[in-house]
Amino acid sequence: MTVMNQTETRSVPSPSSEGLAPHGVELRHLRYFVAVADFGTFTHAAERMFIAQPTLSQQVRRLEEMVGMPLLQRRREGVRLTRAGTVLLEESRAILSLVEHGIGRTRQAAGLGRPRLRVVMPPNLPEVLALQAMSRLRAAAAAAGIDVAWMETPLDAEFSLIQQHRADAGLGWLAAAGETLPASFEVMKVGEFEPAAWIAAAHPAAPGGTISLGELARMDVIYGPRAASAGTYDAWLAVLRASQPRFEFTDPPFRRSLPMTLAFAATASRPTAVLTNPRHVIGTSKPDQSGQATNTCNMIAVRLEKRPLTAAAGLVWSGDLPRQLQQVLFDAADGITV
Repeated sequence: MTVMNQTETRSVPSPSSEGLAPHGVELRHLRYFVAVADFGTFTHAAERMFIAQPTLSQQVRRLEEMVGMPLLQRRREGVRLTRAGTVLLEESRAILSLVEHGIGRTRQAAGLGRPRLRVVMPPNLPEVLALQAMSRLRAAAAAAGIDVAWMETPLDAEFSLIQQHRADAGLGWLAAAGETLPASFEVMKVGEFEPAAWIAAAHPAAPGGTISLGELARMDVIYGPRAASAGTYDAWLAVLRASQPRFEFTDPPFRRSLPMTLAFAATASRPTAVLTNPRHVIGTSKPDQSGQATNTCNMIAVRLEKRPLTAAAGLVWSGDLPRQLQQVLFDAADGITV
């Protein structure tokens, strides 16, 4: 028997009879829902959408009624997506992106608009890489008379958004050696990065500023979640399992706050490390360049000996794009020097 969360079953009508798709869903409902999911609260979303907060709340509730199930868990600190809401968020982004792209192409065909390049910039990219890529792309596109539409959303190792024509290009982590992207893709590698490992200041490896892979694998290691970057997650998990076959990562308790995660690790009952995303350029001297202090909650940022965990970043685009758009992407990637 399946026990459902009480929050997910409260006061929402069941779907229309015989499983038919709900009628009346409009693009504005999807835009409002995406805004609330992105900004975390109805108040912030209403401010960004220039709509009254009660009206926004009413429209999202109406969407839930039409879908037939809750999409958001409303909490004092903000909203959280239900499982159904997570699915609809992904589909809503795809629908809105396709509509925007279709309107853009229609305007271009009528001579009313400039060419547009849809570029995915995933969250949690290294700041130095994201800033350079954005700057280079904007400059190259402006010089060519092309508009850039930015899409801040996770990008998997297969760059599926590009394969499905939901985006034209994406900056992301390339798969491990031996795993290739479709032949129709163009790829330019733009840098190699590594994580920092945060360990307790009292750990024997802390004074030296480095830790071995074997020592790390014997600890509880907080990293992830996998959905944020499955390719890198799986590659690093395989490396650590080569040292400890039963090794598993622990999902971070606070995805958007490194200090809170470090505080959590510092008070754990077992030796616990925190592994950051790949955001430090390989070969740099400092163990942490994120602006975060190198000693927080008695946790110290150290390097991994022999750099066993690395990730290559690349700008990837569809080879079917018009030559003008491809040239913009090539020029931008060629100018990135991290």
